[in-house]
Amino acid sequence: MSETDLAERILKLVGDGIEAEVLVGRSAVALTRFANSYIHQNVADETTEVRLRLHADGRTATATSTVVDGIEDFVQRTVAGMRLAPADPTWPGLAPPAPAAFGGNVDEATAAASPDDRAARVRAFVDEAAGLEAAGYCRTSSTRVVYANSAGQHVTGGRTGAAMDGIARTATSDGLARLASVRLADLDGAVLGARAAAKARAGVDPVELPPGRYEVVLEPTAVADVLQFLGMYGFNAKMVQDRQSFLELGAAQFDPAVTLVEDATAADSTVLPFDVEGTPRQRIVLVDAGVSTALVHDRRTAAKAGAGATSTGHAIPGGASFGAVPSSLRLLAHDGPAPVEVDGPAADSGVAALVAGVERGLLVTDNHYTRVLDPRTLVVTGLTRNGVWLIEDGVVTTPVRNFRFTQSYPQALAPGAVLGVGPRAVELPGPWSESGASAPALRLASWNYTGGASG
Repeated sequence: MSETDLAERILKLVGDGIEAEVLVGRSAVALTRFANSYIHQNVADETTEVRLRLHADGRTATATSTVVDGIEDFVQRTVAGMRLAPADPTWPGLAPPAPAAFGGNVDEATAAASPDDRAARVRAFVDEAAGLEAAGYCRTSSTRVVYANSAGQHVTGGRTGAAMDGIARTATSDGLARLASVRLADLDGAVLGARAAAKARAGVDPVELPPGRYEVVLEPTAVADVLQFLGMYGFNAKMVQDRQSFLELGAAQFDPAVTLVEDATAADSTVLPFDVEGTPRQRIVLVDAGVSTALVHDRRTAAKAGAGATSTGHAIPGGASFGAVPSSLRLLAHDGPAPVEVDGPAADSGVAALVAGVERGLLVTDNHYTRVLDPRTLVVTGLTRNGVWLIEDGVVTTPVRNFRFTQSYPQALAPGAVLGVGPRAVELPGPWSESGASAPALRLASWNYTGGASG
């Protein structure tokens, strides 16, 4: 039975007098893991999931099932659960008919990728590590989804994604390479392995520096973490409505160098073209040259906002409690100098150009184990990881031991705080397979490191 046939059958089983929506998704995720420079795990999972949401008499129930053969019982149990559910005074109604002009980015070769295809990239990564211990993963995924509701909305879409994340390791240092794409063919294990190995060798025997505020150049892997927290806690309409966000629409809250866009329709986006409420995703400029201009809505937050607000297509499962979340953030890169050949940890030409302007500061590869301390100011704590170096007079000089930081992310990007934006954005995997961020490197005036390796 096709996804469309299954969705239509479920709506018929629900019957009249109940507002109903159904999302049928067929997903395949395959993961090849490696450690100690050899593949130790290859797993694949294919599932068909049905998500049903019902509303009648002021009550709402949501249920999911992966048992397609027992769909009649699933519908009956969901209807019964709705009759017993508490009142839902903020029910926003179902999404009205609205065709999706964009069907999602799908690469058939990635959807059909074999374990050998992923293993070949792992082998190339390990070979280029040239004797260093290597570890990481190569992942491929594909999803096809059909949404239908009793109000007449019906949309279909799909997406594919590939990601590779690996480290090369010496006795005293790690080097990281990470990349995502719609297409597995875009991931070159040899290039990533060589990058990780070069960073690991450049990080041998790091020294400890005292905590304090440092000028920094954040590589795209660290910038992606910043973008994900800004999206989840800053531009989420429910957080704004609950006064848990820093966002002030119309205010120049960021440096003029910052333009931040949410765009699932971009050619390199790895997310679905509509959300779990069946609303097509829109391209939204969240920050325009430093000015906060928009946020993302689901149907509940849009109804509460009033004044013509509509869902932007960013509802997520469980969004009634957490709100809408951007899934394809992209910080726009700036035009920069032509690529140049540079050795060492700043081998990427965009990073090298930013490093050249720093009198004394730090080059940071990655932020790790990050947690929000205060959502209102978006103060985040975390650790550096996989490579930190001292910059002196525009040159990377000394590897540095990891720091703990405590930093307000909006403050780090405030007016006057962004001293440079790299010329090339890199697509990086998000915290789940159907999310991502496109990030360039950033040169920032200050980052607050509150502890070193000794505490």
